[in-house]
Amino acid sequence: MDLKSGYPFWAVKNGLMTAFPPLRGDVRCDVAIVGGGITSALIARELAAHGHEVCVVEQRDIAWGSTAASTALLQYEIDEHLVDISKQYGDDNGALAYRACASAIDQLQDVSRAVRDVGFARCDSLYYASRPWHVRRLRAEGEARRRIGLDSRWLEADDIRDRYGIEAPAALLTSQAASVDPYRLASRIFQQLEKQGVAVHDRTTVTDIASTSRRVVLRTEAGPSITASHAILAAGYATQQWLDQRVARNRSSYAFISDPLEAGALGAIENTCAWETARPYLYLRTTPDQRLLVGGDDDRIDVPARRDARVEKKATKLRDRAQALLPRLPTLAPGFSWAGTFAETADGLPFFGAHAQRGPRVHYAMAYGGNGITYSMLGAGLLRAQIERRAHPLAKLFGFARLG
Repeated sequence: MDLKSGYPFWAVKNGLMTAFPPLRGDVRCDVAIVGGGITSALIARELAAHGHEVCVVEQRDIAWGSTAASTALLQYEIDEHLVDISKQYGDDNGALAYRACASAIDQLQDVSRAVRDVGFARCDSLYYASRPWHVRRLRAEGEARRRIGLDSRWLEADDIRDRYGIEAPAALLTSQAASVDPYRLASRIFQQLEKQGVAVHDRTTVTDIASTSRRVVLRTEAGPSITASHAILAAGYATQQWLDQRVARNRSSYAFISDPLEAGALGAIENTCAWETARPYLYLRTTPDQRLLVGGDDDRIDVPARRDARVEKKATKLRDRAQALLPRLPTLAPGFSWAGTFAETADGLPFFGAHAQRGPRVHYAMAYGGNGITYSMLGAGLLRAQIERRAHPLAKLFGFARLG
């Protein structure tokens, strides 16, 4: 599955950080993880830290799929509003989902500190109304967040203009956000895991998964097999190939990153990620070397060749929109532009856990949506609890059981 187009900045910036050996012989382990992106990295780290023997296989080079194309905004804010999640699943579940995502930011900070040198930085998140008629809904959302104890401050148009130079009728501001280099984070986690004795294999394609009541056997294209007590399918958007039930739809998202700007040119936006209430939404963040990363203009294209052909035109459109949003900035020159596949569920929530199709020993890790890295951090603990046969508060809300 071709997951990205153009030149994702993280891949260009870091190059191929590490090559891992392909699987060359049959192995046995406690947990086999299919996929070598950031979701797999966080799950493997959680399991290995608690005594589980883990084997990871990835069909490409490690972290070279969707992870390399991620723009890596880390927010507690789900693509679906708190008020909408609460309306669909109840107030308690809405609060549970949003509070868990807030806690995941702190967990990701802890992981990044332990791994080190991954570009993690705390920042504010500005969620601004795209249109005047969005203000009422935005105010209700802010009130709902504050009722459950989340940091969410209301800004009027004058405040937004004075602080950021953005013309918007209103906004919510929170300090509970961050950004990271996702490719570097995933790669460095796997490097550490390999040093600790975890088996990590790239260029290894799984072609068949057979499960019984006692074990799971994964067969690879080259011949070797993996026999495990549990398997976790964490191959990003390609994970849907192992599930007959359609639980998400693939989309394409586009991004560009500017050349470095002069010190101070970004103003208050240097420490702020911003996104809007319109759907699909424009969003932006910065990098430690004074670049502005802008993404959005999502579409329903799921054909790689058609997505490839749109990258430059989409990047120009995103640049023009960012320039209009932030008129105080100097002229932006796109340094690199790219597109990537992403998947979205109907309710904006992920799926972690077993599905009836393959039985209780095969677990899915589908961290779909705009905050997939945040979901992956939560999914790591959720899946460990299920493998260890412990209850987890998010198991139903983030599992297939919510589909009824």
